[in-house]
Amino acid sequence: LELLLWIPLTFPLQVPSVQRDAILSLPLLELTGRLQEWSLSPRTVLYTCLEKALEVTQQTNCLRHYPECEEQLQEIERHKEKGLLYGIPVSIKDHISHKGHLATCGLMQCLVTVMEEDSVLVKVLKKQGAIPFAMTNVPQSLFSYECSNPIFGQTLNPLDPQRSPGGSSGGEGALIAGGGSILGMGSDMGGSIRLPSSFCGLCGLKPTAERLSLSGVTGPVNGILAVPCALGPMARDVDSLALCMKALLCQEMFQLDPSTPPIPFNEEIYSSSTPLRVGYYDTDGYFPLPPCMRRAVKETRSALQAAGHQLVPFSPPWIPYVMNELFMKTFFADGSCAFLDVFTGNIVDPGLKSQVNSCKMPRLVKKLLALLKPQYSTQPLEHQTHPLWLDMAENSELSNLHI
Repeated sequence: LELLLWIPLTFPLQVPSVQRDAILSLPLLELTGRLQEWSLSPRTVLYTCLEKALEVTQQTNCLRHYPECEEQLQEIERHKEKGLLYGIPVSIKDHISHKGHLATCGLMQCLVTVMEEDSVLVKVLKKQGAIPFAMTNVPQSLFSYECSNPIFGQTLNPLDPQRSPGGSSGGEGALIAGGGSILGMGSDMGGSIRLPSSFCGLCGLKPTAERLSLSGVTGPVNGILAVPCALGPMARDVDSLALCMKALLCQEMFQLDPSTPPIPFNEEIYSSSTPLRVGYYDTDGYFPLPPCMRRAVKETRSALQAAGHQLVPFSPPWIPYVMNELFMKTFFADGSCAFLDVFTGNIVDPGLKSQVNSCKMPRLVKKLLALLKPQYSTQPLEHQTHPLWLDMAENSELSNLHI
């Protein structure tokens, strides 16, 4: 650890011509161009990012670990063929396996298992010349929109330390927003890329599930098939996301994981100037939307219309049914038993205590809450909690049956 801290701090003294701020301010597309033409070296860029990442994590506690970078750095310096992400330092979310390192999910029981090989995602990043240089913090169990766990502590939002960076890819959001990483890889099941990107003022993409390989990605609960996880990039602009997807959707990924659809990035469609017909909404009638988000939707609509696209308003159908009958009944089909098992022998993080305690409630209490809650509620969202409590009570009963 002392060596890893020493290297980025001393590197600018060894190469005084490095213009740290200039490198860190470059957009990803321009930085890749400079690296491809060798006007910047991968080593210079890497240690500049290491230094900045150390500075950001001292302010936000966003990093969990610095993986060994020297071997990959030497590997890409030896090769004449340069991948699309040649020399780009990339930060990786905690539970995406990296050989020789932990994938903790913020849980004590995961501290004893060292990953024996890289995940497919990390292998493809390396094949494209990227250098995984930082592993970022996550909330305990990943099932939280906060970013805190009893092992590595709480991550703060670099834009406002009094606020959360979101979760569960909160460490990624904080590091990129603080300027310590130009490109990061997160994961998303119920908003874990989208929320940190929103909270931290970034761009994030949740691709279609299994568009990118999940091989080698760990999770606290196995067997959740109804609500699949998706890996995706986070960055400062949309062009960076597109370049990352173009690099990842390659033959290397399709060969390493045959379950991944062998569909490469379609540059023709992405670069096309053909006007699009885009559907949009500013409320789904289920979750109340704050004024700032309505404003963001309206500004986006205006920008797309100004660019010549057709915007069509619509209302998402059956949202209460989807939430109550599909999401809740499948996600907690075992009465939360698998979720609660994750915390056996663990200190429960304060940010998750209310969630864990609600899952531990006896069935009778859940049914009573379902009956009482609507009578004392004045908020539209609260009226929807009646079927949710009934579903959780029903699932608790079903968990006692052997299937």
